[in-house]
Amino acid sequence: MNPYESGTATLSAEERERLILEHLPQVRLIARRIHERLPASVNLEDLVSTGILGLIAAIDRYRPEQGVKLKTYAEYKIRGAILDSLRGLDWAPRQQRRRSKQIELAVASLEQRLGRAPSEEEIAAELGLSLEEYQEWLSDIRGLNLGSLDSAPGEEGGRDLLRFVAGSEEDWPSRQLERKELHRLLKTAIARMPYIERTVLGLYYQEELTLREIAQIVKLHESRISQLKTQAIIRLRAFLRKRWPTERGGATP
Repeated sequence: MNPYESGTATLSAEERERLILEHLPQVRLIARRIHERLPASVNLEDLVSTGILGLIAAIDRYRPEQGVKLKTYAEYKIRGAILDSLRGLDWAPRQQRRRSKQIELAVASLEQRLGRAPSEEEIAAELGLSLEEYQEWLSDIRGLNLGSLDSAPGEEGGRDLLRFVAGSEEDWPSRQLERKELHRLLKTAIARMPYIERTVLGLYYQEELTLREIAQIVKLHESRISQLKTQAIIRLRAFLRKRWPTERGGATP
């Protein structure tokens, strides 16, 4: 029997340990999914260790009256702990951040001039790169979108293309309207993308497939799927930057 079903939030040491052990596979699954988007230099076991701390925090703070399942709440805390640790480490070299920004600016500039989503070849030419060099850039900067458009769990522990930090304001009508409007903008941006990028995003975020599983479906190499996913996220950032104001009245960060 789930100890929370008794109506009390107090757990014995044995119950707490059992819940931790029961949810350890969830920690490893989340850590692996995040790790597949990171450079090889990032250690998977370090992510797992950090995720376990998030799991323990979730079990200690969980209250059934919150109206969500423990598994869903645990995923939020596990993923948050891992992402916070990555941001704290600042593992991404300055060159990676610079390249990501250059690609985003090139996409935005081309969209304004062409009135449509630019092709990979056009983006590469705008950057003064060959197509092969541009695709190497995409491989190099994978993972930089963590904590922006690419990190938060959605309903029932699924993936959500938007990242919203939980807080007391989340249920305000204004927040609900903002979320709906942002979803509308994302839908518009995705509709403008090349078919293969829309497919990759749909399989990854809606079907929750891994990059390897997507590669098998669309008959492309896993590294190519990673490039397409990174490129799609950059397109979204470029699109939203011009159309989504911040609370201070500027463009999105």
